[in-house]
Amino acid sequence: MADGLCSFTKVPKKSPLVLRMIVLVFAMVCGVYICSICLKQISTHSKAGYLHVQVIQKPCPEPQIEPWEIPYVHYPKPKTYSRAECACNPVRYFAILSMQRSGSGWFETLLNNHTNISSNGEIFSVKVRRSNTSTIGETLDKIYRLDWLSSASKNECTAAVGLKWMLNQGLMQHHADIVEYFNTRGVSVIFLFRRNLLRRMISVLANSYDRDVKLLNGTHKSHVHSPHEAEILANYKPIINATLLIPNLKQVEETTAKALEYFKSTRHIILYYEDVVKNHTKLIDVQHFLKVPLRELKSRQVKIHKGSLSSQIKNWDDVQKTLKGTHFENFLHSDYRK
Repeated sequence: MADGLCSFTKVPKKSPLVLRMIVLVFAMVCGVYICSICLKQISTHSKAGYLHVQVIQKPCPEPQIEPWEIPYVHYPKPKTYSRAECACNPVRYFAILSMQRSGSGWFETLLNNHTNISSNGEIFSVKVRRSNTSTIGETLDKIYRLDWLSSASKNECTAAVGLKWMLNQGLMQHHADIVEYFNTRGVSVIFLFRRNLLRRMISVLANSYDRDVKLLNGTHKSHVHSPHEAEILANYKPIINATLLIPNLKQVEETTAKALEYFKSTRHIILYYEDVVKNHTKLIDVQHFLKVPLRELKSRQVKIHKGSLSSQIKNWDDVQKTLKGTHFENFLHSDYRK
């Protein structure tokens, strides 16, 4: 009876094959579960990595320059385009300060003949741009940021950028703020004046006359590119008011002296039109001043008034008598060729 009970309660042994199958299935389930967790973690880290990746632009290498030059070297970042491979090409800022009919138009065409120089013309001939120091500053910022697009713009690989600025275009009126801007932003100044103020006066009067009459087929041209056009414009001989001649010449002298005084604290170079015409090494000096590669600079402009002054002024005798014995007398005789 006891033996029967014992045999009744004894648990039968399971087959070894069944146990092995159970262990194998359990291992497979655990493996699948672990792999799924690992894959989720890898995916999460990858997404986080892509979301937070930041492209850091490498700084431009330090240029090999003298310490005093550092404030005058810039790396503009235009808003309207990318400088791309030229982003680390240093740029110098400049402004040509001059007076009307002093050769500044011709001089600017020479600068723009250089592959790396962009001089954008008389930007402040438009009154609204020079209405106050705020608009002046905004306009200058746009020019020096390389966002001022004109026919002279070299854009990406510009090495020197600037403009032509006449003394009567807000420059003298706001000189203190403009000097501060130039010195703070590292803008170099190129003064361009004319020695013979009498020749300048003839050019001013002739240009004013042509603005009204328009001798070239009804079109006014301040500058010409053919000898024929130059000859037509040169046929006009102005009558100079002898009474106002000396006061007018003195006024131009005083304005020039004031400009030199106002802007003497800027980095600058002083040029005279006659010197540039006669001595082409002056253009080399300018290129050294702007720190650009030396190039032979050419212009298509043709000089309008040539030869002796006696052939260009209708009341020559009156002018001669008025200037004789004054310190302006040398204007009657000085001459040059181009």
